[in-house]
Amino acid sequence: MRVLFAAPDAYWPIWAPILTGLAPEMELVRDADPASIDAIIHAPNGPISDLSPYVNARLVQSLWAGVERIVTNPTLTQPLARMVDPGLARGMAEYCTGWALRAHLRMDAYAQDGTWRNDLTPPLADARQVTILGMGELGRGVAAILGGIGFRVTGFSASGRAVPGVEVFGPGGLDRALAGAEILIALLPDTPQTRGLLDADRLALLPRGAWLINPGRGTVLDDDALLAALDRGHLAHAVLDVFRTEPLPPDHPFWSHPRVTVTPHVAAETRVETAAPVAIENLRRAMTGQPVLHLVDRRKGY
Repeated sequence: MRVLFAAPDAYWPIWAPILTGLAPEMELVRDADPASIDAIIHAPNGPISDLSPYVNARLVQSLWAGVERIVTNPTLTQPLARMVDPGLARGMAEYCTGWALRAHLRMDAYAQDGTWRNDLTPPLADARQVTILGMGELGRGVAAILGGIGFRVTGFSASGRAVPGVEVFGPGGLDRALAGAEILIALLPDTPQTRGLLDADRLALLPRGAWLINPGRGTVLDDDALLAALDRGHLAHAVLDVFRTEPLPPDHPFWSHPRVTVTPHVAAETRVETAAPVAIENLRRAMTGQPVLHLVDRRKGY
């Protein structure tokens, strides 16, 4: 099979040796007659935006978990698969667990100023509710680790699909999910339904003193409403890894706000060692007529 590697130049020396080592039957190319291409490995920041010439491609395999930058491309007629990478899921779970524990244990309360603050003992994890917005592959992975620590984990899912050990609120249950969220983790995709979802009214539903952790998509959050909720003390802190504009402009108020921690979109990276086997498995499935894994539902946008 001839596979077009449509990703930035910097990806090639990292990905090509591993991909070709896993699939010696594959001819991996960076340029060729579009009609000769059987499948495309794609990164949204790569060199190709017009997919219409690739009339014989049986699959576009994204290297990113988020597909909002390609799913709306009008030239995309081929099946599209998003990247569901066990390493990416594990990285997201570790990021969310670390920041959730920081919030839960009130680590920031112990200033190193000579004051003995032994009245700040946190409750045990089973007395703390963590709510996860988005119970897909990433959300379920985060829930598994936090539940294993002992947190009371609830979730919100547009599908309402059951998750073992987690109380899942389905459509119509978002407000109830937010009302008990002492620590809120947002892992929602970027869709028309999720953009601006966490506005002033919904942030006001969170318990006073709640923490917000957003490593999902920056578009889910109303930036001004978040700053207002932090300024009036309704929310204690926000940990933000994703933003409407990236890199986050140096003059953005998030950088200087004392109750905001900015991380530079590092919560979950696609790791070639764990992602390459996923891509190869899907390419082989597409070439042999087997069901492709993690196909994107274009109506939903993910």
